[in-house]
Amino acid sequence: IYKLLILQLIAYFCLHNKNIKLMAIKKHIPNAITLLNLLSGCIALVYAFDDNLQMAFFWVCMGIFFDFWDGFAARILKVSSPLGVQLDSLADMVTSGVVPGVVMYQMLDHIQENNAFYNVTEDTFYMKLVPFIGFIITLGSCMRLAKFNIDTRQTDSFIGLPTPANALFVLSIPMILNTTSFDFMQTIFSNPYILVGISIFSAFIMNAELPLFSLKTKNKNLSDNKLTFSFLGICVLLLLFFQYEAIPVIIGFYILLSVILNKTKKSAI
Repeated sequence: IYKLLILQLIAYFCLHNKNIKLMAIKKHIPNAITLLNLLSGCIALVYAFDDNLQMAFFWVCMGIFFDFWDGFAARILKVSSPLGVQLDSLADMVTSGVVPGVVMYQMLDHIQENNAFYNVTEDTFYMKLVPFIGFIITLGSCMRLAKFNIDTRQTDSFIGLPTPANALFVLSIPMILNTTSFDFMQTIFSNPYILVGISIFSAFIMNAELPLFSLKTKNKNLSDNKLTFSFLGICVLLLLFFQYEAIPVIIGFYILLSVILNKTKKSAI
């Protein structure tokens, strides 16, 4: 009898210990995905400083991919935590805040170097400060992420353009310049005044009191995520047909669709 009781106790403690270990592993999975987002942002930064904006774009896309799934993993595994929330914002600050600021700086700096019309002269020495305006995007992203963490209204939706969407828009500009066959896009995105305007507008739209629907999946139920998957499906089609030129269109469509949905909800009330 004693031997049987001892064996039962050993079996119980082994099973209990196994469950504890599994829970400990599950708890760290979403945070590990978030750290992959941060790592992607760090790699993107290295390429951005090295003026390889194509690879910077790729690694930011990888970071945003990980950012999309970390919250989903936390909800599915039921291991959401305040640490995960803070870690997510800190990772986004690098991938979707610092990187687009550096990329905008590089674009503005190159225009001044390569276009004689915008060259810095003794009379326009103050123009040396223009490339630094690109970091307004970084400042706006920081404010956006800080507000997100304390804004209880943003549990199921967003107020202002999310930093990953803004980062994709900014980093798509050098890609469009390198690949587009549309002359008007070359003209628009090669103008430093327009790039300065985009930088300022980015900081504004990220912090504007503009409700936007969330692209993060709520659960495994397809019907609850119908809008998200439908929107993502349209995005995939646009990207297949128009490639990098589709990204600004997608961001504009996202904002417009959110405005329409907001008006529809208000009309229903």
